[in-house]
Amino acid sequence: MSKRCRLQLQHCATEDAYCATHVEPLELFCDDDQVTMCNQCLLSQEHKHHTVLGIEAAAEKYRELFQEMLESLWQKVEVAESILADEQERMMMVREEEQNFKEIIESEYRMRFRLLREENEMNFLSPQGCKLDLSLTEANQNYLMRFAAELEENFQEMLQRLDFSGRENMNKLKESEERVSEQLCSLQELTAQLEEKCGRPAAALLQNARCCLERSESLLLQCLVPARITDLSLCPIKRMSKMLAAYQRHITLDPETAHCWLVLSEDLRTVRFGSIQQDVPGNPRSFDFSASVLGVERFCSGRHYWEVAVDQAAQWQLGVSRDSADNKDNTLRASPDKFLLIGSMMGTDYTFWVFPPFKKVCLQKKMRKVGVFLGYEYGHISFYNVTERSLIYNFSHLSFQGALRPLFSLCIPNGNMNSDSLTVCLPRAPS
Repeated sequence: MSKRCRLQLQHCATEDAYCATHVEPLELFCDDDQVTMCNQCLLSQEHKHHTVLGIEAAAEKYRELFQEMLESLWQKVEVAESILADEQERMMMVREEEQNFKEIIESEYRMRFRLLREENEMNFLSPQGCKLDLSLTEANQNYLMRFAAELEENFQEMLQRLDFSGRENMNKLKESEERVSEQLCSLQELTAQLEEKCGRPAAALLQNARCCLERSESLLLQCLVPARITDLSLCPIKRMSKMLAAYQRHITLDPETAHCWLVLSEDLRTVRFGSIQQDVPGNPRSFDFSASVLGVERFCSGRHYWEVAVDQAAQWQLGVSRDSADNKDNTLRASPDKFLLIGSMMGTDYTFWVFPPFKKVCLQKKMRKVGVFLGYEYGHISFYNVTERSLIYNFSHLSFQGALRPLFSLCIPNGNMNSDSLTVCLPRAPS
């Protein structure tokens, strides 16, 4: 072939279709070097020990690899979109949660200041309530003043801690949102490229094939995890008020309200499951659908506090219930009839909820003893971790009507009866 004809053929042939060196069709693909080549190239020492495929076979191989990779990338895109939506939703929830806990903190300290003021007034007034009690020493007055100052200091410290945790959570969520958005954008761009590449002719598909796979694998290896933020309910109000001991009541369980599978101890302080159904002759005050029992005591006024050992139960409910002549409707519905703290063991973790509304408040290690405070005139109910001397949750600005009674529930086991039990603690001396 003359030099002129050769140049004309090179000019007419495209670079992708013909070998630039031998001016022969590119019918082969070297998998090691990721290049297309002609039959003359195969004879060179350079490709002697390389894996060489026909260009169509190589294209089909990589098309299948791209399709497999696309399946994984699409799944990763779905995960990224879900995490991104969750992070954006959590940013809204963090703001709401911070406001909610601020209200809880304020109501708790407001209740403590009211208790302190009542104690101060009682110390100043005689039993007749009209004369100053001269036996009140300066030391007692100084104690009350120090306690009030300590309460104010704790209150401000807790608000600052809440504000810091809230801002820290928002920063983490914003950083996570930005990071996940970037990863999602990269994933979407790459899936679009691979989809477009799968539709190309063999030679065009094989260009940078391995590079596309390696980039895809790199993106798939990147972790897509939500931001780890501080659960505000794990930053409880410490230094549970010592004044609560002054309001601790001797609570006993009411056999007439006990569910038919519950057994009460002789001293009416412990409730557990029985091995046989108890003989409860159709008492309208007994619970039918939940393994619950009420306390004998009815509260229509005043401040009241009691403690319950919960370490022998995996699932339980504690709180107060409106006194009713009929306990047949035991569903957790949005009503002012019940205010509950609910504990449940899931694996090795314990999760806690409050009701109403039904919402999770914290996830932490198992509690041993729970304290319940009822301030009837305050419209206030608090739940405490007695061991940690900290607040778990409170309800405030409530409006009570009629008598309220302590409520205790165990989860009805599915299948074999378990040994779960709750025990009302005896009043302890103030410390």
